[in-house]
Amino acid sequence: MKLLLKQVTIADIHSPYNALVKDILVIDGIVSKIGDSITNQHAEIIDLKGAFLSPGWIDIFAHFNDPGIEYKETLETGAAAAAAGGYTRVFALPNTQPAIYSKSTVEYIVQKSKSLPVHISPIGAITKNIEGKEMAEMYDMHNSGAVAFSDGLHPVQTPGLMLKAMQYVKAIDKVIIQLPIDKTIAKAGLINEGITSTLLGLPGIPSIGEELIIGRDIELLRYTSSKLHIAGISTAKGLATIKAAKAEGLQISCSTTPYHLVFCDEDLTTYDTNLKTDPPLRSRSDMMALRKGVVDGSIDCIATHHFPQDWDNKICEFEYAATGMIGLETAFAVVHDILPELSLERLVSLFSSNASTIFSLLTNTIKEGALAEFTMFNREEVQTITTNTLKSKCKNSPFIGKQLKGKVIGIINKDKLYLNS
Repeated sequence: MKLLLKQVTIADIHSPYNALVKDILVIDGIVSKIGDSITNQHAEIIDLKGAFLSPGWIDIFAHFNDPGIEYKETLETGAAAAAAGGYTRVFALPNTQPAIYSKSTVEYIVQKSKSLPVHISPIGAITKNIEGKEMAEMYDMHNSGAVAFSDGLHPVQTPGLMLKAMQYVKAIDKVIIQLPIDKTIAKAGLINEGITSTLLGLPGIPSIGEELIIGRDIELLRYTSSKLHIAGISTAKGLATIKAAKAEGLQISCSTTPYHLVFCDEDLTTYDTNLKTDPPLRSRSDMMALRKGVVDGSIDCIATHHFPQDWDNKICEFEYAATGMIGLETAFAVVHDILPELSLERLVSLFSSNASTIFSLLTNTIKEGALAEFTMFNREEVQTITTNTLKSKCKNSPFIGKQLKGKVIGIINKDKLYLNS
């Protein structure tokens, strides 16, 4: 493949061409030349005037439901959604059937994804069958390609087991990903505990359930000197606790979702089941604290928490609806639209470079001789989200019909070009 990207602004602080408008010639998946004006009569020309090119984006928390739950999503449809959203790499959750807790299931994901548009890296389960009882064979999964370890949607509740997991991953220099949910608190809760839950007459989920898990795991991290990533933080206090742990020098990082930056529990007065999430949407003050954390760098990554749910699990009473929403295709536009003040450098760090550093992935720099694994995007273009344009198998998104400023043009990955219409 020969591609000539014309007049694109390079967004990569590690590149010698950062913030410069350049032509880029890509031949056979490698950056052959970068210059002010390049001609090549054999190359496909892509006019990117006014657009940006960054290292490929990485999502660290997405559910592709394969194997076993393919009626919601498959690796193929998930990869198509990821590519449309600007992602070249996605970490797949282990909450499948069977769960990704063995060498064979890790290898299944790795092998099946080789022909897909994006790199799909399986997250290995911490415990066998994600039951929270017995440690899984983490070393074997690491050797087979597991990128990190987590019980995903069913976070480890037992401190002793979490301690062993943190000690174990030190030897293989991996990261534990934990969703901060204490399952013993408010088991019947549906939304954030507060004024809105009282007004709606819905059982609440107190923020202390999140903050207890964060505090506990930081104590375990301090004891083990391991690496921990807290995914889906939703409270101001939880974020403040993580910031203090960072200042102490602990190897801790965190991410939040696009929807926790846009919505709060006040938006649930419509009983929109697409807004039923876990962790739940919190108070307006929590939402504003998360926005501040994204802007000032306290929050390291944006994680989509892409959770496809079929029609039957969403078009029902709020009490019985499944949690989660799809997010791979809308993440960039949602974050950019709600936080237009984000600098270009901060955007790229949130979607790409920070995750690469945290999880020790190969750094992909835009320079001559580098592998072409890039994301192309426009900060000014306005788009309307529709069901017809969504690639995901499920359509459980509260953003359908919304106008958002910011659009992904496409990706270059695995020596192929994938453009959005």
